[in-house]
Amino acid sequence: MFLCYSFQMMDTEYFESLANLLFPDAEPGASLEALYPPRDLPPGACVTRLGPSPTGFIHLGNLFMATVNRRLATQSGGVFFLRIEDTDRKREVEGAVKSLLSSLAYFGIDFAEGATADGEIGAYGPYRQSERQKIYYAFVRELILTGKAYPCFLSETQIEAIRAEQEADKVLPGIYGKYAEWRGADLSVIRRYYEAGMPYVIRLNANVGMTERNSAATVTVQDGIRGEITFPRNILDVVILKQDGLPTYHFAHTVDDHLMRTTHVIRGEEWLSSLPIHLALFEALGWMPPVYCHTALLMKIDEGVKRKLSKRKDPELALSYYIAEGYHPKAVEQYLLTILNSNFEEWRLSNPGVDNTEFILTTEKMGASGILVDLNKLRDISRDTLAGIPAKELADFMTDWAVRENPDALPTFTLERNVLESALDIGRGGEKPRKDLEYATQIFSHISYFFDAYFQIVDSLPEHVSAEEAQVLLEGYHGTYCHEDDRETWFGKIRVLAEENGYAARPKDYKKNPERYKGHVGDVSAVIRLALTGRLEAPDIWEIQQILGESRVVDRLRSFTNF
Repeated sequence: MFLCYSFQMMDTEYFESLANLLFPDAEPGASLEALYPPRDLPPGACVTRLGPSPTGFIHLGNLFMATVNRRLATQSGGVFFLRIEDTDRKREVEGAVKSLLSSLAYFGIDFAEGATADGEIGAYGPYRQSERQKIYYAFVRELILTGKAYPCFLSETQIEAIRAEQEADKVLPGIYGKYAEWRGADLSVIRRYYEAGMPYVIRLNANVGMTERNSAATVTVQDGIRGEITFPRNILDVVILKQDGLPTYHFAHTVDDHLMRTTHVIRGEEWLSSLPIHLALFEALGWMPPVYCHTALLMKIDEGVKRKLSKRKDPELALSYYIAEGYHPKAVEQYLLTILNSNFEEWRLSNPGVDNTEFILTTEKMGASGILVDLNKLRDISRDTLAGIPAKELADFMTDWAVRENPDALPTFTLERNVLESALDIGRGGEKPRKDLEYATQIFSHISYFFDAYFQIVDSLPEHVSAEEAQVLLEGYHGTYCHEDDRETWFGKIRVLAEENGYAARPKDYKKNPERYKGHVGDVSAVIRLALTGRLEAPDIWEIQQILGESRVVDRLRSFTNF
């Protein structure tokens, strides 16, 4: 097609001419090195980042990665920053960054520096890749000057033809070797295409320096989670600058992580296949790569089979699911630490009452196989976590949830704040505190009967108690009810009421002689509980009555029986 030179035939003048043609105004990379100096941090400090794309879908993986990165940075005296990787303009959603920040903030994730909804903070920006184009150009130029990158004018049609040929020959797909038609192309040909406005990309020249580097077919790296990994060396002339002038993820993250002085990159195992490319880019630029830590995929059990969480199938993948349902941030943090480090649960048992920040997270204790996201496990942890949170704090949490997710309940929570707090405090004292509260929507369902606006009869009378019988029992209960009675006096009256109406005063009496009784005192209590709460299962009736107040108790008894 056109004359190509071998790398040996090229000289400095060729590379300089090519760099000046394509990037005449790019500044030297050395000046940028001075602009972004190594950070002044304690020895061993980790510099980590979260680098999401602004697609608008904030998922559990974002929180998972943010938790790991923030922990590694803060516990080592390092820096955790947010970088927005927005070089794919087609996928960008307006307001996505603000949504990401607010969602992560709900779970207590903040950043020492980086992009914010209103700008950015920190000395290593810009923190949005779309604003770093001049920086990328500087280092693309550096690679061209050393023969490690070149322009490629292959059209999509030509690339498809190459792909078809490779598929037929059953060889590695991609641009390399004989398929890299523009590698070392005649400068006059390049100039002619360029000046004619033909679209082009910039590719890494993976062949340059191979002998000097290492001609071995494999390369070995120490992964922070998986240990030593060996994989084929990259031979692909991957695209580093797209036709629109923006960098590919491969190139952008290499430049950014170097200049921002990132020490650890934590990402999913789906990026393992790209690791040879990333190491090749660091090598081509003469930089030390960060420590890569490839986490396992987030999985779930579906009909007995373990599979990857799906955006389409699994609502629990979206972070909005946990916020809308009202999972408490402390419970979610506890759960994430449980699945993040294999030794966390043992540490928690040995350190009851100690704040989670005292736990030292390590990448070595992170699993390399699929991480199971189990909502039942999360709910168990939520029950334990919420049992230790004061009722006042829980009431604040429920009010905040109502502001976001259930504004109709907000006036009730506000006007009857004392009822809300008391309802949340039932059974929380003693050696075995109540552990049936899991998340806001479930909690609201549990306590809604305390508020007239949400009170409804949801259960039926016990199977062997007729409506007429219930009428008699409730009229009798109302006749002896005194709101000032202590618990013992109150229950003594229920025993008497049970005996007067043919029920055993004690369950064990009924069990011994069931033929003598209609039922036992528990059945009478169940009828009272149903009238007051609308349910057959609820906490201690006496305590519920103290919270409802005498007027509301009497109103509900009358409403249920119409007496």
